[in-house]
Amino acid sequence: MSDAVGTLSMREEVLQGLSGARKELSPKYFYDERGSELFEEITRLPEYYLTRAEEELLVRWVPGWIAELAPRTLVELGAGSSRKTRVALDALRDGGGGGLFVPVDVSEEFLMRVAQELRADYPSLEIRPQARDMTSSLVLQGDLPRPALFLLLGSTLGNFYPEQAETLLRRIRGEMVDGDRLLLGIDLRPGPGKSVDDLEAAYNDSRGVTAEFNRNILHVLNRRLRTNFRPDAFEHRARYNPEHGRMEIGLVALEDQQVRVPDGGTISVAEGEEIRTEISSKYDRSTIEGFLERAGFRLETWQPDEAERFALVLAETDGEWLEA
Repeated sequence: MSDAVGTLSMREEVLQGLSGARKELSPKYFYDERGSELFEEITRLPEYYLTRAEEELLVRWVPGWIAELAPRTLVELGAGSSRKTRVALDALRDGGGGGLFVPVDVSEEFLMRVAQELRADYPSLEIRPQARDMTSSLVLQGDLPRPALFLLLGSTLGNFYPEQAETLLRRIRGEMVDGDRLLLGIDLRPGPGKSVDDLEAAYNDSRGVTAEFNRNILHVLNRRLRTNFRPDAFEHRARYNPEHGRMEIGLVALEDQQVRVPDGGTISVAEGEEIRTEISSKYDRSTIEGFLERAGFRLETWQPDEAERFALVLAETDGEWLEA
């Protein structure tokens, strides 16, 4: 895809999102190189329990699963820095048979830098990065040695509305064959081990890193589309919606603004109006099981942490499934 076509697609998507009754931007536009770096910083914040809970589960369970399943390929969707995935890469390497790692991410510049680091750290593995926007397409290049283990970690599935989450799972299933597995990292709904306050604090850190990450989406639009957003004129907001079981994150305008979108007109943003930039859905087992079944999977393993804040889900392909 040429830059011109890619930019046009982005412009159309942004205009559509900002022209509705509720203004909304896709969270994929957080992730230029700066956005990716900020998110990595978020994962190390004391309030952000998600990464620590997931890493504890990965360390405890994934080496044994990889020894048992013996995948020849790992595919990580939304790879970012692949920091957590090193548990799986260590197990793949230590199996002695080599293997292939395919990190997939929308931020190509960040992805290529991470791939270079991984090649130095894992010389026995083939590292084959692929820049893809999994929200619109997921067609992987080249043959993948099988069986393959696909990873969608960091509660990434929660960034999609329910219909979109099922579509993404179907898209992943379309790249898999019988014998492959899918490993999901799922953030759970508030319960005895995690209050709503704990959840909201994870998205409202005291250092303001999450707020800077949120406003970075406007810097990305200004650079790539030549819009004239003033990021400092927006306030970060994140709160839990118990009716829908999700965090809702947005940017609230501190004053009336006229935002120019070259070749797309002008968008009015009123003082106090919110532009939603992200959701982060929280799940229970029955919801995930339903998603998986409709997308062509069978839930094989459900493994929450001791406080039941977070869970790893291992799913196998359903050989009888036919995509509608």
